[in-house]
Amino acid sequence: MLQRLITILWPPFLIAGVADALFFTLFDPLQLLYQQEPVFGSRLAAYTVGFFLFWLLGIGSSALTCYFQRGADEINHCPLPPSQRPPGCPKREGCADCQ
Repeated sequence: MLQRLITILWPPFLIAGVADALFFTLFDPLQLLYQQEPVFGSRLAAYTVGFFLFWLLGIGSSALTCYFQRGADEINHCPLPPSQRPPGCPKREGCADCQ
């Protein structure tokens, strides 16, 4: 579990740093306006918020990649032994209606 968490969090952290540097190289944070008012009071606040937004986007992407990499056995695995599965479960032992 820890390895999967590191796999999800670490690469987006690195990419967020690069994306933040590239974005704020092109745009001055104090010139970002919303309804004719600056969005941020200071450049440091803009860099911080920008970094965390880029990081969250990367985390979402990495998490979806890990989710879609799961195999069919991992998705369809039932943690209960066959004798303890609820009635009507297709994988229950001795179920006459089930396959």
